[in-house]
Amino acid sequence: MKKLFSALVLLAAVGSAHALAQLSAAPREINSEYRITQSGIAIGRVTESFSRKGDTYSIQSVTRSDGPLKLILDEEITLESAGRVEAEGLVPLTFGQRRAGKPDRDIKASFDWAQGVMHSSYRGERNEVPLPAQTQDRLSLMYQFMNFGVAKGERVNVSMSNGRKVEQYTYRLVEEVRITTPAGDFDTLHYARVTQGKEARADVWLAKDRFNFPVRVVFDDPRGLRLEQTLVALQAR
Repeated sequence: MKKLFSALVLLAAVGSAHALAQLSAAPREINSEYRITQSGIAIGRVTESFSRKGDTYSIQSVTRSDGPLKLILDEEITLESAGRVEAEGLVPLTFGQRRAGKPDRDIKASFDWAQGVMHSSYRGERNEVPLPAQTQDRLSLMYQFMNFGVAKGERVNVSMSNGRKVEQYTYRLVEEVRITTPAGDFDTLHYARVTQGKEARADVWLAKDRFNFPVRVVFDDPRGLRLEQTLVALQAR
């Protein structure tokens, strides 16, 4: 069960890259809610808020267990990202993850772009991790895509941090397809992670007429765990 709930948070790490567009075209405030299911059974719920004020931004995402899972694993995980908004988009300065009732599992990271280093703190250990240009964290990644217009290109390479390390991901455009969610019907761009060996697969569907906002995400673990995150509600202004 520990591995199952941890996988819920990984859904927030999935995305695709987009061409540069006017930042003013993106909303300044977004509130969204997702339902997480496994084999059609609700096991989690995610609520997110994004705010952009001047040249700064902040994002918070809270994942809570739900349905049958809540009876045996009542847990809550909060992710937070904050940073600057520049010409190229979102530039993370801090990222954090905390699990309710388990402060020893907290993750804190700060991004020193001048030195090209991410400072990470976890379980009393502090580490310095090389920081590639344009790296995003788990939260800023999805909103970075939103800020930069319509996706293009068959393959996209992205650097993403979970607060402890930075990894490289490649995604490919699979199709353009219309899908149905509890929040409505959307014309989407479907991107899939390019994997090797036993790497986990991830797919994301981005709503073309809703500033490329992620409306569906599917995570497939090679050991058989399949989680689906679907948009339930979306408010933007």
